[in-house]
Amino acid sequence: MSGLPTGWAETIPVSALNQYAYCPRRCALIFMDGEFEDNIHTQRGTDEHDRADQTFHVCETEGVRLEYALPVWSRHLGLSGRCDVVEFHPDGKVYPVEYKHGKKQKWLNDDLQLAAQAVCLEEMLNIGIERGAIFHKGSQRRREVEFTPALRAELEKTANAIHHLLTSGHLPPPINNHRCPECSLKNICLPSVVADKKRNRKAARELFEVEP
Repeated sequence: MSGLPTGWAETIPVSALNQYAYCPRRCALIFMDGEFEDNIHTQRGTDEHDRADQTFHVCETEGVRLEYALPVWSRHLGLSGRCDVVEFHPDGKVYPVEYKHGKKQKWLNDDLQLAAQAVCLEEMLNIGIERGAIFHKGSQRRREVEFTPALRAELEKTANAIHHLLTSGHLPPPINNHRCPECSLKNICLPSVVADKKRNRKAARELFEVEP
C-alpha cells in the first residue's frame, strides 16, 4: 500500500483497534510479536465468528442482501480486514454487523472495530454510513452503534497510535489492572511481575538519591 504517512505500518488489521482499546500491550504482543493464547473468552469469540462464517458468501432474505466475511480496507487509515456481515438494503442503506459473544453490553473497543468497518465500506463504496450493530450471541440481541463524529475521531486517533506502535517495535508497559486476570495473554505478558520490576527499580533509584 502506498501513500501512507511516514512512520506508519503498511496495513493494520481492523481487529487491532479492538485489541488496542482493550490494552496497547496486548495489541503489540499479538500484532507485533505474534503471540496469542486462547482462554474461554477468546474461544467463545472464535466460535461465534465461525458460526457467522469466515468464508465470503452472499444470500438474500426479505429483500436484504447479506454478505458474510466481506473483505474491506481503507487507504486513508491503513486498515484491512473482514466484516462478519454487511446488510445491503433495498433503499441503498449499508449496515455492518459484528458478532460478539456474551450478553448485550456497550464496550468502546467493540464500537471502534465496527466503526472501522464502516469507514472502510464508506471509502470502498463512496457512500456514507450512519449506523451499524453489534450482535451479542449470549442474549441474541443487537446493540445499534451510531458512528458519531466523536467515535470517528477516536477511531482515527487509535488507528494512528497503532501504526506508530507497530512501527516503533516498542512493547508498551502492562496496564496491570482489573482487565488483566481475564486476558488470555496474562501468562505471556506477566503484568504483575513487570510492574513489580518497575516499582523495584524506582525504589532502588530513590534509595540512593541524595536530597540537596
